[in-house]
Amino acid sequence: MNSIAVVGTGYVGLVSGACLSDFGLKVTCVDNDSKKIEKLNKGIIPIYEPGLDSIVERNHYYKRLFFTTDIKKAVDESDIIFIAVGTPSKEDGSADLQYVESVARDIARYMNDYKVIVNKSTVPVGTGQKVKQWVLEELEKRGVQYEFDVVSNPEFLREGSAVHDFTHPDRVVLGTESKKALEYMKHVYSVLYLNETPFIETNIETAELIKYSANAFLAMKITFINEIANLSEKVGANVQDIARAMGRDGRISPKFLHPGPGFGGSCFPKDTRALAEIGKEYGAPVTLIEQTVIANENQKLIAAKKVEDAMGDLSGKQLAILGLAFKPNTDDMREAPSITILNELAKKGARFKAYDPIASNEAKKWLADINDKITYCENEYEAIEECDALIIITEWNQFRKLDLARVKTLLKQPYFFDMRNIYRHESMESLGFMYYGMGQGSYKENHVNLTIGEVAATI
Repeated sequence: MNSIAVVGTGYVGLVSGACLSDFGLKVTCVDNDSKKIEKLNKGIIPIYEPGLDSIVERNHYYKRLFFTTDIKKAVDESDIIFIAVGTPSKEDGSADLQYVESVARDIARYMNDYKVIVNKSTVPVGTGQKVKQWVLEELEKRGVQYEFDVVSNPEFLREGSAVHDFTHPDRVVLGTESKKALEYMKHVYSVLYLNETPFIETNIETAELIKYSANAFLAMKITFINEIANLSEKVGANVQDIARAMGRDGRISPKFLHPGPGFGGSCFPKDTRALAEIGKEYGAPVTLIEQTVIANENQKLIAAKKVEDAMGDLSGKQLAILGLAFKPNTDDMREAPSITILNELAKKGARFKAYDPIASNEAKKWLADINDKITYCENEYEAIEECDALIIITEWNQFRKLDLARVKTLLKQPYFFDMRNIYRHESMESLGFMYYGMGQGSYKENHVNLTIGEVAATI
């Protein structure tokens, strides 16, 4: 057994398929988008992910990695089929499973022997059982009986470091009711097993909930420190010192304690909303996550209001925007804070000069309604020149070492809004900038005689 099909060549499917082929397995990646498959066969990668292009090129050359639109052939020739299609949010926040269902039924239509069907997509609890039912329905229509098993094998890939995350995971989660399927999956991940990667062997429902729980907890941790940052500004505290002290506690750790303008991307917003809906569906509300969703959207508005509160009337003002993607090392603009921030500031009459090392082309699609107010630039200094303020939204490494003397000269006014706390309040003010970070309150300037009630009202 060494033939695998991965249905879906999006972020998860392409990274998973490419890395599995790098483990020495024969992998066929399937997609119904013929243009995407044509590009992949020519070595053109549709997503930006550091290190992925060389893995695809190498394994395609050695004939371990194939790309096709022919799902029938892929199912026929494979022992294990990964479902790695999108599960976008519906209007109510729940996950849309139409693509998962479509693939599951296609697999059943073309099954010719025992198959292990693996849910790699992020799916709600109960989806594994639904996949079983969809497959059985299609087999019954065909009048045939083939043995199969369903496995939940959630992914934990961070955009920008997905290749490393796949090949050096913290854990591999395998949810199944079949010892046979479990052995098949251990063979797939034998390279990791031999490297003593922790394997979590559990049932399907638990594996499905592990994925949502992990993402929701991290999202909640980000939202917590964002709200502490907002409070810090009111009482004259410095959230960076607070986070550093909290992070020294081994029970908490410093990871994800970095305040900012809210989280975005393809996972945290979608998965928090989906988990909240799952809780409601089963009569076990996950109220902390419900509030996390609300607070995160509010954080983006708070970031925009920070600019307006500091600068006053924004009509005719030109703002330099550094960073558009939801995080560094990706071109992903899905639910990026920059979308909300720029749209809110545009409503107030602002115009923009923007620069992102990778995401500018994607940004043009997501900011289509205000593109007439945005000039996309070739570098950070071109974006800053002749602007009334600088706003850092995404913490690309090259923004961490700006030539601050040059920046001050290029700006018409020395407003500097640092949504990622790359710089320190005291040092920036000493250079003559009107600096605004996230939760970097200056105690001497901001500590007024607040009553206990006033402080409580900010919590």
